[in-house]
Amino acid sequence: MSAPSDLSPPLPAIIVASSQVGRGAIGARATAFVLERLGFPVWLVPTFYLPFHPGHGHATAIRPDPVAFAGAVADLAASRWLGEVGGIITGFLGAPEQAEALAGLVRAVKAAAPGAVYLCDPILGDEGGLYVPEATAGAIRDQLLPLADFATPNLFELGWLTGRPLDAIGAVRDAARSLGVAEVVTTSVPALMRGFTGMLYCGGSEDIVAEHRAVPVAPHGTGDLVSGLLMAARLAGVPAEVMLARAAASVCECVLAAARAASDELPLSACQDALVQPSAH
Repeated sequence: MSAPSDLSPPLPAIIVASSQVGRGAIGARATAFVLERLGFPVWLVPTFYLPFHPGHGHATAIRPDPVAFAGAVADLAASRWLGEVGGIITGFLGAPEQAEALAGLVRAVKAAAPGAVYLCDPILGDEGGLYVPEATAGAIRDQLLPLADFATPNLFELGWLTGRPLDAIGAVRDAARSLGVAEVVTTSVPALMRGFTGMLYCGGSEDIVAEHRAVPVAPHGTGDLVSGLLMAARLAGVPAEVMLARAAASVCECVLAAARAASDELPLSACQDALVQPSAH
């Protein structure tokens, strides 16, 4: 999708509830950057603070007090500006109690703006297993996922959520459709082409795969990037096939830019044009 011109009508605000880092392009920083580059105002709800990704070394975490977090989220839910919101994205949660507060926010947004889209990015873990406590993973599954219009699990997360072995693309499709969410994009799915990785869209009567070149050591934050791109495209009314192809192309360009720079971070500011109009196919 193209960024809006100065003469375009204002785009709806999008609430992003996820982790926040001081340095790097992961979590809410990555998602919010994508959305704002594409013209969407962002309301930020930090669920967890880190100075940088813990994969880079010891990082002291700041977890919001559950009562204070719930109170701040309730204030947003009761605010007079809630009708401005057209979408909400939830990602990494810092505690299981946050799921209940965010579920209330989702319901409030949908009551104020019935056409609002809720995208649940169930950030639970990867091939190495869960990297959130099981109670947090269960809260996302039981309290947030049932409210979602859109979900973006990776392959491991989809397997954990459904309890199914995902050894073939057909099994991935069936598992995605079993979630009961209208639209699901599963990332890191097996690709037909060697050296590639895939994204599978399941929604309505469509099952669509987009593949892009895999990088052996990809930077963190690609899932957060995907969530922002998909939300922007969905609110713009982009057809599913175009939405998926553009998201895959933008991710590919950003990951390859990181590889060329020998960086373990997504260089979003340097490759932001690829978020608006990717050139990869």
